[in-house]
Amino acid sequence: MQCPLLYRFRVIDKLPEKPSEAATRGTLVHAVLERLFDNPAVERTSGRATALVPAQWDRLLESKPELSELFADDPGGERLARWLSEAESLVERWFSLEDPTRLEPAERELFVETELESGLRLRGVIDRIDVAPTGEVRIVDYKTGKAPRPEYAEGALFQMKFYALVIWRLKGVVPRRLQLVYLGSGDVLTYDPVVADLERVERKLLALWDAIRLATETGEWRPRPTKLCGWCDHRSVCPEFGGTPPVYPLTVRPAEPGQDAQGRMDPVRAEAGRSVALEGP
Repeated sequence: MQCPLLYRFRVIDKLPEKPSEAATRGTLVHAVLERLFDNPAVERTSGRATALVPAQWDRLLESKPELSELFADDPGGERLARWLSEAESLVERWFSLEDPTRLEPAERELFVETELESGLRLRGVIDRIDVAPTGEVRIVDYKTGKAPRPEYAEGALFQMKFYALVIWRLKGVVPRRLQLVYLGSGDVLTYDPVVADLERVERKLLALWDAIRLATETGEWRPRPTKLCGWCDHRSVCPEFGGTPPVYPLTVRPAEPGQDAQGRMDPVRAEAGRSVALEGP
């Protein structure tokens, strides 16, 4: 959805990407918040949480030694110390948004997977699932960045609705609440989904996958320039920046009538007796 060509580089070409400080800090903070719930409720304090940061960083380095490259040019350790301090501040801010002594998550870092009737398989990892005594389900996701402006909130909620769809198809239960916790700005964004929401997400995913499948077959992947291009590792092979993509590794078939030159279908087409509103990846 962000950029079709980036999807190709990551999923089909599998081009390597350098670890980033921001993404790695997010992984570290998530690990700390997950591990904190290993402790009894009375011990889930801010001090205990921030004390977990160095140990969890060591665990990350052990599992992914390549992360040490992030601070290879920091022999004195000043930048690393500042980075760890920033992670601790994010963890501390969480305590102003939620009270872990009053929470007993049903699941943490839960891998979920389901297959739709179409055969499309969905999978993901949910940060936290809370289940009330009455059986109501809340899906919680931690974000270490800042909350988006209201006009961009729908994009942020798409991920949460995706998770809600998977839970609904797996358990037959529509989650009561979706909650995004933004540690970077200290905001909490909530949304209470209904069945119609999840059905719309399912239709969008089916159309999205249809577009991905078509682009895979034709080899036509459009770059979609945005402000995020400045953070992309693949600008050197992107046509938008004068680069040439690597040779496409899959067999290509010509586009059929009804497809445009970029391997896209017409905005709306009929399939299996139903109209599909097709939105590009």
